Amino acid sequence: MTRYDVIVVGAGHNGLTSAAFLAKSGLKVLVLERNPYFGGATVSRELHTGWMYSNCSYVCGLLRPEIYRSLDLGRHGLQIVPYGGGVGFTRDGDVLGGYVDKEVKRREIARYSTKDSDAYLRYGRDVMRQCRLVRSLLMRTPPDPSSLKPRDLKEMLYIAGEFGKLGESSIYDTLRFYTMSIADYLGEYFENDTVKANFAGSGIIGTALGVYSPGTAYVLLHHYMGDVDGQMGAWGFARGGMGAVSQAIAHSLQSMGGEIRVNASVAQIMTHHGKVKGVALDNGDEIEAPIVLSALDPKRTFLGLLSEQSLDAALVKRARHFKIRGSSGKINIALDGLPSFPALGPNHPLLAGDMHFLDSLERFERAYDDFKRGTWSKDPYLDLLMPSVTDPTMAPPGKHFMSVFVQYVPALIDGRAWTEADRDAFKKTVFAQISRYSPDFEKLVLHAEVRTPQELESEVGLTEGNIFQGELTFDQLLFNRPFPGFAQYRGPAKGLYLCGSGSHPGGGVMAAPGANAAREVLLDLRRPTTVPGSWSDD
Repeated sequence: MTRYDVIVVGAGHNGLTSAAFLAKSGLKVLVLERNPYFGGATVSRELHTGWMYSNCSYVCGLLRPEIYRSLDLGRHGLQIVPYGGGVGFTRDGDVLGGYVDKEVKRREIARYSTKDSDAYLRYGRDVMRQCRLVRSLLMRTPPDPSSLKPRDLKEMLYIAGEFGKLGESSIYDTLRFYTMSIADYLGEYFENDTVKANFAGSGIIGTALGVYSPGTAYVLLHHYMGDVDGQMGAWGFARGGMGAVSQAIAHSLQSMGGEIRVNASVAQIMTHHGKVKGVALDNGDEIEAPIVLSALDPKRTFLGLLSEQSLDAALVKRARHFKIRGSSGKINIALDGLPSFPALGPNHPLLAGDMHFLDSLERFERAYDDFKRGTWSKDPYLDLLMPSVTDPTMAPPGKHFMSVFVQYVPALIDGRAWTEADRDAFKKTVFAQISRYSPDFEKLVLHAEVRTPQELESEVGLTEGNIFQGELTFDQLLFNRPFPGFAQYRGPAKGLYLCGSGSHPGGGVMAAPGANAAREVLLDLRRPTTVPGSWSDD
């Protein structure tokens, strides 16, 4: 029997990142993936001949540049191409252009409200201030506020120092920000409903909350704190689709001697007397290792891979109550050509950006009302992009790939599983929304892949289809993620670690949870760290 130093369960981008840093330190590492391909939700798949679909995650901006450099991902083929802004369509045939140039965008907002165009500068400044605070914590292990260990106390002082840099008035604003709804937060800056709606989408993406729900202001921040080429808040496409991210990390891992095994579904993490022994596969094989990292979400890890009898009852209760509600769907579309959007006109630069079709907070809230009633939104929020406009490798010449992220989509329809008829009706709803603004769109559709939370769970392993492996609400952040006592990436058994997005700092294609978990493994092994960021390094 081959014995490894480390086994990583799940070959999503976080699992691969943990494995790569541990292999870089000289450990013998094996990554196990149940699917016939690796990458988890960060994949590119040819599901229609000639078209490469980013069929789960679809844009790149949160990937930490420290990780990109440390794993030399550029050398391993990863190329991020910025895309140009975005646009919101209104029901009366107008648009609100989200141009990259802030002055151009300010003039665009002035068409709707002169007051709001001035407020936009203040809004951008205040959001970036919050971004800088959160970014300083992304590559750090959260402290245990109940601990008197020197490293926990030192980290608490570090966080206090970062808050202190904000100044007294901004500290108060920050504490309010974390508990506010995105609607209330935007209302402190803007008066025009179309302008508010233009910014509101980032506060509810992937979250089972509405624009008036407390806590959604932070979700907006989570989507603003990335960067591309040093531009904070920018987004881009991974050339070749999002699978290029996981491919580059995997190549980095393999270049350092790490192994990846697909079609290897893990049935159980084996423990003995409170220590990890290895894993048992669904086929009956057992693989030994004293250290196991799980890239699965906390529910799947604690309630699926571990025996409940081996866990404290309080931990089982916390895992069961961890909020991980699915609220999103995805439709990937092969197009026979570039659809027209009359409100923009031909060859408009914003065709290369993201497109949204809700122009009021009321429409957002009504979409959420449908979700609460147990069905998909009948007037849904869409985040629509055509990556092939920027990246021609995604489709044949003259053809295009369209990615459509949909909010809100429940994990169950009226408490039951989705049927084929439900999926078809859902697709028709989304197509009708697009067709209102692009009359020739449906004529160009050659193929469409419909992904509800049910497919995201069964195929990718995202419980209820939650794209963040757990909601990003204030009660599930920092030292509360996934829950108190387990926020430092260590599990209940010696040698067990959590490295998925259910841990700090959360979801998105960021790779920070995977890197941070690897750093904790190396700390416990008393090996030199290969991971950027650390405990209280100023």
